[in-house]
Amino acid sequence: MRTHAPLLISLGIVLATVVGAAQKGTSGAEWTRYGGDSGSTRYAPVDQINDGNVSQLRVAWRRPAVDPSISSNVPDFSFSNNFRATPLMIDGVLYSPNGIGLVEAFHPGTGRTLWIQEPFPDEPALRGDSARGVTYWSDGAERRLFVVRGEYLIALDARTGKPLTAFGDNGRVNLRPGLGPRATHYSWTGAPQVCRDVVIVGTGIGGAMTDRPQRKEQAPGNVQAFDVRSGKPRWTFHPIPGPGEVGNETWENDSWAYSGEANLWSLISADEEQGLAYLPLTSPTNDMYGGHRLGNNVFGNTLVCVRCLTGERVWHYQIVHHDLWDYDLPAAPILADITVGGTRIKAVVQLTKQAFAFVFDRTTGTAVWPIEERPVPGSDTPGERTSPTQPFPTKPPPFDRQGVSVDDLIDFTPELRAEAVELVKQYRIGPVFTPPSVRADGPGGIKGTVQLPGSVGGADWQSGAFDPETGILYVESITGPFTADIVKGDPKVSNLNYVSGTRAWTPGPRGLPLLKPPYGRITAIDLNKGDQVWMVPNGEGPRNHPLLKPLNLPALGNPGRSAPLVTKTLLFVGEGDSIMSSLGSRLRPEMPASLAPGAGGRKFRAYDKATGAVLWETELPAGTTGAPMTYTFAGKQYIVVAIGSSEAHSAGYVALSLP
Repeated sequence: MRTHAPLLISLGIVLATVVGAAQKGTSGAEWTRYGGDSGSTRYAPVDQINDGNVSQLRVAWRRPAVDPSISSNVPDFSFSNNFRATPLMIDGVLYSPNGIGLVEAFHPGTGRTLWIQEPFPDEPALRGDSARGVTYWSDGAERRLFVVRGEYLIALDARTGKPLTAFGDNGRVNLRPGLGPRATHYSWTGAPQVCRDVVIVGTGIGGAMTDRPQRKEQAPGNVQAFDVRSGKPRWTFHPIPGPGEVGNETWENDSWAYSGEANLWSLISADEEQGLAYLPLTSPTNDMYGGHRLGNNVFGNTLVCVRCLTGERVWHYQIVHHDLWDYDLPAAPILADITVGGTRIKAVVQLTKQAFAFVFDRTTGTAVWPIEERPVPGSDTPGERTSPTQPFPTKPPPFDRQGVSVDDLIDFTPELRAEAVELVKQYRIGPVFTPPSVRADGPGGIKGTVQLPGSVGGADWQSGAFDPETGILYVESITGPFTADIVKGDPKVSNLNYVSGTRAWTPGPRGLPLLKPPYGRITAIDLNKGDQVWMVPNGEGPRNHPLLKPLNLPALGNPGRSAPLVTKTLLFVGEGDSIMSSLGSRLRPEMPASLAPGAGGRKFRAYDKATGAVLWETELPAGTTGAPMTYTFAGKQYIVVAIGSSEAHSAGYVALSLP
């Protein structure tokens, strides 16, 4: 555990907002953490842009994902088009990683570049990875930025962008040694978190970690923390516990000794006041087969609360036992102060791929509403042994569909319904947590289990947004089935009995989805009551497909990835862009080639927070790829969001404001 109005835009978009420490908020002038505040609420107490004037929003400025002074040297600019960043706005300056991982500072009123981080002499100047964000620290005299690029945690002077040479080795710390001897490299696209003068980082997938290893011996996804001034190691949390550590008994046959992953690839939240950090951990080695790691595998798929200064575990809750579904904890935990039955509770909410919102007292780890261990289907894969039960929150209800039955199949017309019924005969279907199936091609064989939610959710890293004034949580999610298939491991390259198969989107009839809509949705949840307030489709979906257009259907929802932003007056949500999935086949070969046909869309909308009604929308040149933010500068509120595309439109930021 521990060892110390359509807008004609040629570039991308960024929308800016403001928030401060967890559940504290700010004046609305700044956006000081990736998620708005250290509690990842994505809330800003600003109201200049409201339901009465949102229709007047216009483009205030725009800038590319990589400053033109260096973008001409990028050999394959499409890599930076998967632009996932969200800027900070602090002391009148915006800070953001660019499309190749270098930090850029720019003016909040014009987007004009102020400085660009220079790569270290031994570091490639040009990389294909876009980090989600930077983090900021100040003691009143010094102002520091922290970013992860390649294998390094880097400390920069916020005024100049120059490395702070007193930190680590001339301004940086190599993070790979902290993963142990089995690690051959390190990467992470998350944003570091700072709490109590400690900077905390996770470990990414597709670099140091992989969803589809061929061997059971893998590096553990250790969480590391460093002194913000010196860069000296402060602590390491081991997600795969060794002998004598809590959770070690859940790894049968000493499988802890060789198993890896269980990493923190997403984002970290912190309660600065209490000195606590919240770590959302992921699945252990081989997402879809666990015969080599029998047991519940704590701390895999576990929300862990640790002390920021020491890394000491305060409490933990395992959200998936013995994961076989790639049900990582994908989102930053959201810190929410709520009132339940007249009692004020400092809560933490963990959104999941399986479409649950787990709500805990963030000080003690006690569930706010009961969580039941319910029986789930077993596996018939030789050597596999599933957990007989999985945790199900009794409140709030699931925010997206779970499991597949014949009643869930598409039924716009009798012909489409009949085709869907025939198609699904090639697969195993069942309730949520139905295990993956051994793929058997040929007559009478099955292609795998139709898993819903799929391996990309439900919810994902885009998370939700929490309004502390109303207690309402807003969640964007998708209904995207996924074929969970496994195949025999090739003994020439693998010592695993089974490995992941195609992991493909499960097709429906005539190029349409297999299941009923909506395919993308936004759900409002009252965290004071644990009840759903409203749900609306996010986007038009395939309603204009030739077979559906004559039916004059309402909005069906797009299965795209987008993050919400909530202000005092409005909820803002995009539709996401398909590049966030399609690039997966290039940068992460283990990912499906697509979430679903037609994933994502170019619209960006403002919603009525109380009803979900669309109050305004605009069409962007590409879908949103980063989380929107907002801030106030020189008396004017701006909204900024990143966009990117695998098509002809370059990625970048666009700021919106009133005239």
